[in-house]
Order: sequence, then C-alpha cells, then structure tokens
Amino acid sequence: MHTVPTLETTRLILRPYRRDDFSAYADLFADPQVVRFIGGVPFSREQAWTRFLRQVGMWHYFGFGFFALQDRESGAFIGEAGFHDLHRVLQPSIEGTMETGWALSPAAHGRGYATEAVSAALAWAERTYPKARRTCLIDLGNVASLRVAAKLGFHETARTVYHGAQVVLCER
Repeated sequence: MHTVPTLETTRLILRPYRRDDFSAYADLFADPQVVRFIGGVPFSREQAWTRFLRQVGMWHYFGFGFFALQDRESGAFIGEAGFHDLHRVLQPSIEGTMETGWALSPAAHGRGYATEAVSAALAWAERTYPKARRTCLIDLGNVASLRVAAKLGFHETARTVYHGAQVVLCER
C-alpha cells in the first residue's frame, strides 16, 4: 500500500481524501459548470461516490492518484488535482501514462488555483516517477484548461473523439 503524500503551496494543501470530504465532493460533481467538459451531465450522489472511491483506490494500485485540494486560509475543500490511468478506450492510447487532471469548484475558477495545484503535483511526480509519461485529455471547448495545460508545459500531440466530444491529447 502506498502512502498518499501531503503537498503544500502558498494557498493550497494537496492531501489525501477524507471521508468527510465526500459531501463537498458530491456537490462539486453535481455542479453543471464543473462537469460541462467532463461528460456534460451532473453526477448523481452514487456516481460521485464511485468516482470518489476510484480516486482513493488509484493510489493503492499505481502509487499515484488525485489529491484533495484544500484552501489553506479557509480549510475548505475546493476540488481535486493529480493523476490517473483510466484505461480509456481511445486512439491514440494514453494507457500506462500518468494522465493529469484537475477539477475545481466554480468559486475557485480564474484564481490560478489549478495552475498552482497541478504544478505542485507535477513536481512531486517528476521526483517520484521521473521516467513516466505525463499526459492530459482536455475537451476542445475547455479553453481555460487548455491554457492551464500550456502554462504547465503540456503540448498538443493529437486530437480525437472521446465519448462523443472532440478532445485534445497533450504531453509534457
């Protein structure tokens, strides 16, 4: 079993999920703004629970996963960022990579939190898994996330369709 590290930035704590995060997590993924580019349909509480457990379990099997994002000042759960390998049915395949992702509450949008969080997660990944490929999959319409990815050194490698949406595959 791998231990989930805790990372700190100027404004955030990236930490393991706690069971008491779930209510805020379910609210996050029930928000139409949050899921607009993640399938487009708000998650039911049951679907959010499955995703929550997936995020926790990823660490066990891969030694990496997503972090819960906590605002240092307020202590509030504001989203998630990190890595997964979802074995997506996708061409070209990104299976076996550290697929980088993030999702933040609308109140945190536009404040640089995604860049700050993912930058810290990437620094940890580069120290821990220096030879691993780091990728991301972003809906073509998600201009804000495409900007974050570019700031973090990701570059477009392909465009394809995933679950009916045009997506950009990037690598760092």
